[in-house]
This record gives sequence, structure tokens and C-alpha cells, in this order.
Amino acid sequence: MVPTHQNHIPTVPLIKFLKHSLEILKNPLPFHHNNFERLGDTFRLKIGFDKSVVFSRDAGFLQYVLQKNQRNYTKSKIQTEDLAKYVGKGLLTSEGALWKQQRKLIQPAFHKKQLENLLDTMQKTISDELQKIKTGKPFEIFKVYNDLAFQVVAKSLFSGGVSDSQVKRLQHITEEAQKMLVRELRQPYLHWWFKISGTLQKNLNLTLEAREILKQLVIDRKGSRVREDDLLDMLLDARYEDGNAMDEEQLIDEILILFTAGHETTSNALTFTSQLLAKHPNYQQKIVEEVRAAKVETDSLMEFLRNVPVTTRIIEESLRLYPPAYFIDRVNIEEDEFNGMKLEKGTSLLFAVHEIHKSETHWENPMQFIPERFANKNYSDYAAYYYPFGAGPRMCIGNNFAMYEMVLAIAILCENFSIQQKKDTIEINPLITLKPKNAILTFERR
Repeated sequence: MVPTHQNHIPTVPLIKFLKHSLEILKNPLPFHHNNFERLGDTFRLKIGFDKSVVFSRDAGFLQYVLQKNQRNYTKSKIQTEDLAKYVGKGLLTSEGALWKQQRKLIQPAFHKKQLENLLDTMQKTISDELQKIKTGKPFEIFKVYNDLAFQVVAKSLFSGGVSDSQVKRLQHITEEAQKMLVRELRQPYLHWWFKISGTLQKNLNLTLEAREILKQLVIDRKGSRVREDDLLDMLLDARYEDGNAMDEEQLIDEILILFTAGHETTSNALTFTSQLLAKHPNYQQKIVEEVRAAKVETDSLMEFLRNVPVTTRIIEESLRLYPPAYFIDRVNIEEDEFNGMKLEKGTSLLFAVHEIHKSETHWENPMQFIPERFANKNYSDYAAYYYPFGAGPRMCIGNNFAMYEMVLAIAILCENFSIQQKKDTIEINPLITLKPKNAILTFERR
């Protein structure tokens, strides 16, 4: 492996980027991996005559950017502008004072004690959605998990106040916006065409439709004067330091972001976890035994979640092998330096989480599925090289929500179904998130 020299970051020339542009459009990961293996843990990729991106799989560098010197790093234009035009300026896409204000306001809604109020809704929604699994023949599971995760977010936000037709429409719009964003990011040279053809405007109009649906749901809740103690009530209750609540547009921004960030990453992770369980059926039996024992111990869902460590570790290992947020992007506000590398102001940085999660430097047998690696360890033991939810002040606010949902889903799944694999390989489709591809499994009722 070639070391990074003092003040020098190895560079992949523009001609090489253009030469491989079609394969990068389909799946950029092999191209980046080859560059890492050839040039070292950090390299610069020229993507235009005056544009470049620094890629890194250096866990220490990522920790420095997200935690040790996080004040000098901001999210990139991909989130603060490109994604923001579809979901607004909420917690995920905002920066600076607005982000600080919103984080402080919304954080209490995602506290474990508040989330406990949502667990019954979460469990019922998961149980209902898993009934859609077809048994006895090969079945593509991702669609079930995609619907499940979207329904969990919708019911956690709006309880019974949202109709199936509204959920389906919101889901369609969210997915269309993400597809359009992928096209914009992978094919920036077609930006002019997206504009003049009306393709971009069509998607922006869909976003306006989603906002109107959400506004009506909020109006209906306020008009009902019925308290549901769901996420919407928590967001409506939230007050800034001056005593004011969020205005309507900011509230809709935050709700849209919860839909966008809260469903796709979870559905991806559940799909990959099911595929790994199909490849390693002994863990299915471990989950069944653990779940049945935990149910005897308690009727409390929060207590149940504490009593299923094997199930939790299986999901943690799945998130290591297939992190939904497989890249983390940042831009430095002022010139900086890390380990002799000079970073000029405004350098675009992309950290390859999927590479860090499979590094032999940090993990023993990193390509193998070994949930036990997380046993008898505290999060602090591996936090420096494990980033399924990011890290630092901008760590995903919904990480507990997502883990509760995934643990409940896998527990209910394995208690009711056995899973067999159709093929040996687990295929991926790297888009905005790391998505599964051709996740065909066979399910049988227990």
C-alpha cells in the first residue's frame, strides 16, 4: 500500500474518471476500492478541470472530522442544497445556527423514554406488514421491508390519523425524489437537460404535493384536539428558548426528513440482515430461543429490547458489513491539516464507511459474519471505527428509533418464519444509500 506523503494526497486524474464513468454510474465502489488499494487510505479524485473530491478510508481521519475538529467541517452541497430542494431545510440538511437550534428542539422527542410510547405502535405495524411475506417459494423481500419501514415512520408520526392512500402517495413521492437526486449526482453533465425537459420541475412539483398532504395531516391533528402522544405531538409540543413553537414550514421540513431518512436506511438494513440470516441459519434458531425466553421474562417492550442481546448483535454486525450510509461527506470551512496532509479551504471529503467497516486494521476476519465480535464490549470499545449512524454532534438523531424498530422486526420475523437463501451472493446497489439488489429468499412459517 502506498503511503500518503507529507503535504501530498495521491491523485486520480480526470481522464481516468471519465474513462470509467459508465461503470461508476452503475456501481462506483469497485473503482474506489481499486484506487484505495493502489494509492493508500486517502486519495484525491479529479471530477472536473477545477473540481476534485478527497476519498478516505482512514478511520482516524473520519474521527478527527466528525468529532475532534467538527467545528471546522460542514455537510456538503449534496445535502445542504441538492437534497434540501426536495425535503427542505430540516435537521438533516441544515447547518450552523439553524441546525443547532433544531437539534436542541427535536432531541427530546427521540429520547428513549419518549420512544417507549411508540413501541406498541411500532410492534403492531411490524407484525401487520410481515404478514405480507409469501411463503413456500422464492420471494423478493425488500418491497415488504420498504413498506414496513415507511409505515412505521408514518404511524409513529401520525398514529391512526393517516390513511393508507396518503402513506402510499407519500412513499411514492419520497422514492421518486431519491431516484431523481441519484440521477443528478451521477450525471451532473445532464443538468441542463433535466431542467429544459421538465424532469426536474416534475419532481419538485411532487415534493410540493407531499408538503400539502403533510400540512393537511397537521391541520387535522390540531383541529381534532385529541392527543396521541406520537412523534407529531412531540414536535408540536416542542418549544424554542423564546417559548415559540416551530412554524408550519419548518415543521413540514422536519417531517419530510423523517420520512426520507427514517425509512430507506432501515429497509436496507433489514433486507441485508435477512439475507445474512439465510446464509447463517444457526443464528435464526438463536434468535427464536432468545425471543421466546425474553417474552416469558417481561410484558414490557422496552425491557424485552434489553433482553435480546444476540438479536441486537446480529443487527450490529449486519450494519458493519452493509452500512446503509456507506459514505459520509464533509467540507472544511477553513484550511486544515491532518497527519501531514494539507486540506485547502473548501475541500470536498468523502469517507468510505463500508471500507472502514471491513478493514483488517480494526476487525478480525472482517469479511466474515461474526456477531459475537460485539459481545462483552461497550460501544466505546469500537466507536473509533464503527459508524453505522455517524458520530459526534451530528450523529443520527433517530439511531435508537431505528435500532428498536430493527430488533423488533427481526425478532418477530424469526419467531414466525424460517429463512432459506436462494443464491449464495448478496448483491448491492449503491445509490444515495447502500441498497440491496435481487434479495430473493424463501420463507416458511414456523
